[in-house]
Amino acid sequence: MASAFFFIAFVFLITILKLSPVNAAPNCGPIVADDTDRIQFALNLEFLEAEFFLNGALGHGLDSIEPSYAQGGPPPIGATKANLDPLVRQIIEEFGYQEVGHLRAIITRVGGIPRPLLDLSPPNFAKIFDEAAGFKLSPPFDPYLNTLNYLLASYVIPYVGLVGYVGTIPNLSKKSSLSLVASLLGVESGQDAVIRTLLYERAEEKVLPYDITVAQFTDYISRLRNNLGMCGIKDEGIIVPLYLGAENRTDSNILSADADSLSYARTPPEILRIVYGTGNEHVPGGLYPHGGGGNIARSLLKKA
Repeated sequence: MASAFFFIAFVFLITILKLSPVNAAPNCGPIVADDTDRIQFALNLEFLEAEFFLNGALGHGLDSIEPSYAQGGPPPIGATKANLDPLVRQIIEEFGYQEVGHLRAIITRVGGIPRPLLDLSPPNFAKIFDEAAGFKLSPPFDPYLNTLNYLLASYVIPYVGLVGYVGTIPNLSKKSSLSLVASLLGVESGQDAVIRTLLYERAEEKVLPYDITVAQFTDYISRLRNNLGMCGIKDEGIIVPLYLGAENRTDSNILSADADSLSYARTPPEILRIVYGTGNEHVPGGLYPHGGGGNIARSLLKKA
């Protein structure tokens, strides 16, 4: 009787472990995938950036410019035009058009995927910023309210694509794939650098009406992404302790990089843990309520 009880308990425990990926050790190593799947995975982030930048600058998104690229995927939730100053509006508009070009480059070379459902609504960004700050902000953070809020919300987005491309390149086998992703990475890096520079210029400014500076917000967001990614420090704010600064000689951190000033890299599971906001690549949420698209993201959802 006792042996039967322990056998049943053992089977139950194994079943729970299999059904609870949250309890599993985080996957920080490489995944098995071909070039096409790896590059198509990046479309999830390119759609995100295109919709956020186009809507923020123009008040309309991809469907008004290149609707076929969405392949029937749903329009984003809550994206709207931001109250931007003329300089930043022009920069963000350019970024939006660049993302359309990125989508075209990937789709024409390796094929596309349906645009995943994206939640770009103010309440969703408010949740992200509450989680980053560690308490509920009052009033709720609104990314579209003004230029500074929009830049802080933009800080959330391009860097994830940048480190994703850095992590992708060593695992590509075709010369054409390497050329494509290196070219995409160059522009993503530039976008991130511009956003970080604009924020650095205002680093000590308080973000009204909160008693939190711009630099503190970037630190909160970077810390949140590190916690969700679960694979160490791969993300840093615009001001850091000297031991994290370039050659341990500066606390400015306009370009986030490691001890040798090389870009950090992330794997697809790490990226999904971050953009889902769940810390679990198997459980969608955050910016992707129904999860990402393409074979890599969908296969991980099936393991939930």
